[in-house]
Amino acid sequence: MINAAWIRWPMAVIPGIVSVALLGSGATLAQMAEGTDLSIELVDPQVLRVCADPRNLPLSNEKGEGYENKLAELLASKLQKRLAYTYFPQATGFFRMTLGAHRCDVVMGYPQGDDLVQGTNPYYRTAYALVTKVGSGLDDVATLGDPRLKDKHIGIVAATPPATNMAANGLMGNAKPYPLMIDTRIDSSAEAMIKDVTTGVIDAGVLWGPMAGYYAKQANPPLHITPLVKETAGPRLAYRIGMGVRAADQNWKRLLNRFIQENQTEINAILLSFGVPLLDENDRPIVAQVPTKQP
Repeated sequence: MINAAWIRWPMAVIPGIVSVALLGSGATLAQMAEGTDLSIELVDPQVLRVCADPRNLPLSNEKGEGYENKLAELLASKLQKRLAYTYFPQATGFFRMTLGAHRCDVVMGYPQGDDLVQGTNPYYRTAYALVTKVGSGLDDVATLGDPRLKDKHIGIVAATPPATNMAANGLMGNAKPYPLMIDTRIDSSAEAMIKDVTTGVIDAGVLWGPMAGYYAKQANPPLHITPLVKETAGPRLAYRIGMGVRAADQNWKRLLNRFIQENQTEINAILLSFGVPLLDENDRPIVAQVPTKQP
């Protein structure tokens, strides 16, 4: 079980790989949904109702600017359904007031291995990352055990897994903590940490990969990020992310798994455009695919 901040800051180490469930080929997702009633479990089979946070960039917001918004648009297009949202802050009561209340049918980002709701197959894998200035002498640091970090001021979101790694490496004495539980309508720990790295208040920061990549890309000048996949002290910091649905919605889960299987290249393109540091199962970075020229 992980706490109420699971979506913004994954809080549990993810278990082994789950195989992708193959559902056959031929029919489109829309035909599959209509012909075999895989949408019958939805609140309204004609509408894709998404549960989302109204202010949680780069994931989602009410303006539809986050990567989970873009993924929802892609899913709605493939299913040929109208897209609608139920917005609720991702804090205590989120699932009860959204999926549990049948006000919506899917959470677009859900860490594999948690048991709050039922998860689909993962559609991306990423990790917490170290954020540094380019040319700082720290931009090639790959682990929190690197001796160059010993006397540095490092930002960390309190109670997230990398805090354990930092403590194991004796880095908490000079650490600057940022709050885990915040009101996203008025505050952002990620933005505050990025600002502090940019202005030199701290020498480096440790952030959840999607947030690190997004805000580091927006900084002026852009900052450098290194996914922390080589840790030897503390928990592993890489996670697989899928979608979340109600435990009883087995057909809906199968349809979402089919969507992920058939549209992985487009999904990756959306995530990469937001700076999400994508990783394969061997911790190698996934980069944008270059279209092959047809003869």
